Amino acid sequence: MSATAVVGIAVGTLMGASAALAAPPSAAGAAVSTQGVTIQAVNNLGLTTSEGKSVQCYVRDAGFSPGTIDGQLGTSSWKAWQRFLNDRGYNAGTVDGDVGPATIRALQRFLTYIGYDTGGIDGVAGTKTRAAWKAFSHLGGGWC
Repeated sequence: MSATAVVGIAVGTLMGASAALAAPPSAAGAAVSTQGVTIQAVNNLGLTTSEGKSVQCYVRDAGFSPGTIDGQLGTSSWKAWQRFLNDRGYNAGTVDGDVGPATIRALQRFLTYIGYDTGGIDGVAGTKTRAAWKAFSHLGGGWC
């Protein structure tokens, strides 16, 4: 048997396997769901669930809805924080729920303004910024 024949057989076998794996037959004609799944990123910047709830309550009490108070800082919570930070002049930039450098710089400005050491205004959620955020979540015993 030639090398070309062996390659042809191997490719044909793999192609058959790929087709079978790509579209398996449904059991007894059962319908296949095509409903999409939304994945929401959570970025607590080192906060526990309890601490996350506290900062959600803080921003809610300041008039900016973070959505469900569940301790998971997802898109809705960060949009609320971005609105809060922009409203107070800390310049979080676009309200998109993304915890990017502009949001981190604004959070650092806010935390620094109220007396916490974030290690600088650099847009990086480093050790000191995370420690300041954690300490803030406990300010006054928390807000929830």
